[in-house]
Amino acid sequence: MRDFAAELEQRKQAGLYRTRRHISGPQQPVLTADGKRLLSFCSNDYLGLANHPSNVEALKNALPDAGLGGAASHLVCGHHEAHHLLEERLAAFTGRSSALFFSTGYMANLGVISALAGRGDTVFSDRLNHASIIDGCILSRARVRRYAHGDVASLAAMLAETSGHKLVVTDGVFSMDGDVAPLGELAEVCREHDALLVVDDAHGFGVLGPLGQGSVGELGLSEEDVPVLIGTLGKAAGTSGAFVAGPAVLMDYLVQRARTYIYTTAMPPALAFATCASIDLIEGGDGRRSHLQSLIDRFRREATALGYSLMPSRTPIQPIMVGENWVTLALSRALEECGLLVTAIRPPTVPVGEARLRVTFSAAHSHEDLNCLLEALSGCRHLLDEKGNAS
Repeated sequence: MRDFAAELEQRKQAGLYRTRRHISGPQQPVLTADGKRLLSFCSNDYLGLANHPSNVEALKNALPDAGLGGAASHLVCGHHEAHHLLEERLAAFTGRSSALFFSTGYMANLGVISALAGRGDTVFSDRLNHASIIDGCILSRARVRRYAHGDVASLAAMLAETSGHKLVVTDGVFSMDGDVAPLGELAEVCREHDALLVVDDAHGFGVLGPLGQGSVGELGLSEEDVPVLIGTLGKAAGTSGAFVAGPAVLMDYLVQRARTYIYTTAMPPALAFATCASIDLIEGGDGRRSHLQSLIDRFRREATALGYSLMPSRTPIQPIMVGENWVTLALSRALEECGLLVTAIRPPTVPVGEARLRVTFSAAHSHEDLNCLLEALSGCRHLLDEKGNAS
């Protein structure tokens, strides 16, 4: 039997051990974590909708009529009218013909990729894709080829030398770097080489593009350009679940073949009603997105002036590159002593030697909140120099 205790100890010694915090109360910028009030800069609640009064009220109002549990899978008796309404709302909002409501983003990626590719096929995956995409590729049993991050020329060469059914899958916004995939070029290459393009826009949906339609919507890419669009609802939408949108024939195919859709209990129908309300807030949320962008722009200017090394991101994900695990942990802990919650991200979530602080912004943050973060970063800057990690 493997010595699991020894493996855990090795992780501790390498600065890779992870712990869970106990959060009390709703998700919002000021959290109670392990009994301590902290100003959080690590949530994916990009538009501040996770505790929005309208969404909370929509959920309360839906519960008496829709009930709580989904009770069964969609193909048995769990497909409630609320789920269908949300799917129609998501299809219209994203400019797609049809949509499916999944329980989580992880399940959506596993189900979609493993359904659309199989033995004898080839899946091309960006090297920095999310773990759920990687696992979906493995589960598909297709041949998997990873192309250099954002390198369309490298992908094109791989596609040109490959025959048979080809699937290209990429994040829209990369969750740990915050950069946006070259979706226009990817769509063109996929058309040229008859490959099916799948985009997981978990971190772009609600934030980027007109009305918050995401990284795909920002470029005006159609259903023909990006046949399969995946998005999560637990980030900018502030609720829970995920969706896949695209041509009706592909959505029908997923109903027949996506195991993570077929063999799981449907999400609570009242939550689907609440998510419809959240989509309304996203659609009318230009003010939130404008405020969010002002926070991002100011942070980039002033954190860079303090001497921090920021990764090239224009999204709410603003990683501070540190490098060494223990230094990253020390910086995260120093910020916590100042009353701030900023997560240290370490391997295997990111490559070895690229540990970082993942700073994320929400439209619910104020410029006063940003003042607190910048002041704390200024006070902690010496930790990088003392450890020989000055940027």
